Amino acid sequence: MPTQIFVNMQVMDLATSMSFFKKLGWKFNMQFTNEDAACLVISDSIYCMLHTPSSLQRFLPTGKTAADPSKNTEVLLAFSVENKEGVEALYANAIAGGATECRPAEDHGFMYARSFNDLDGHIWEVFWMDPHHVVA
Repeated sequence: MPTQIFVNMQVMDLATSMSFFKKLGWKFNMQFTNEDAACLVISDSIYCMLHTPSSLQRFLPTGKTAADPSKNTEVLLAFSVENKEGVEALYANAIAGGATECRPAEDHGFMYARSFNDLDGHIWEVFWMDPHHVVA
């Protein structure tokens, strides 16, 4: 079984966030979704647990609180797609769903990227990289 990653993040309105991510073409695993948290399926090995504030707090160490993504950046979430058109399509769906541009597109020839802030302010970067350019 390949290694899986589960990113956990706080969202202020779970239902609204779920609707937003569905507009990007992603699905939810309802087995791990309830009124406090939702399991966003990005790929076969990448998931994002969207938590209400009280749900996320129960996983944090005593004395720590979740960062406010509208004011602070804890992580940048970057993921690849198969081509430049995929970058543009996902970015356009995000903007149409209420996201805001994080920074202008970057085109390096061998790599193309767009970044957006989701409804809560988390930064997502979608990119395409020419596989022939990558040296192992």
